[in-house]
Amino acid sequence: MRVVESHSPAETYELGRRIGLGAKPGQIFCLNGDLGTGKTVFTQGFAAGLGITEAVNSPTFTIVQVYDEGRLPLYHFDVYRIDDIDEMDEIGYEDYFFGHGVCLVEWSSQIEELIPEDAVHIVLEKDLEKGFDFRRIIVSESER
Repeated sequence: MRVVESHSPAETYELGRRIGLGAKPGQIFCLNGDLGTGKTVFTQGFAAGLGITEAVNSPTFTIVQVYDEGRLPLYHFDVYRIDDIDEMDEIGYEDYFFGHGVCLVEWSSQIEELIPEDAVHIVLEKDLEKGFDFRRIIVSESER
């Protein structure tokens, strides 16, 4: 586990970009944090690290957005609105989770029972005492 302190959206983006540069086919990245902690900024950096140049936004109403222009396909999930785990079956999540691209799952705690053990977990936290833009980003990688 490593803890990174970010003092600006640009630093959060850059951390995402660096992690995206190292992403490998079949990896799943779980992204959790309260609203407004920088999950979308991190994801935009992550996508840039994969070589994706199109606009990346949170797929809140579609659950999954596919970006396939980078060095690896990115399957960007936002499962905040999942009420029933069966909804993941309906969208064919296994094709994405066990495919040749990279999955980034926002609000993964909503579907915890579906997340493989070897997923990378990233938590973004605010600490307003350290400033409005301060984020503590905790990255826990599997021991694979």
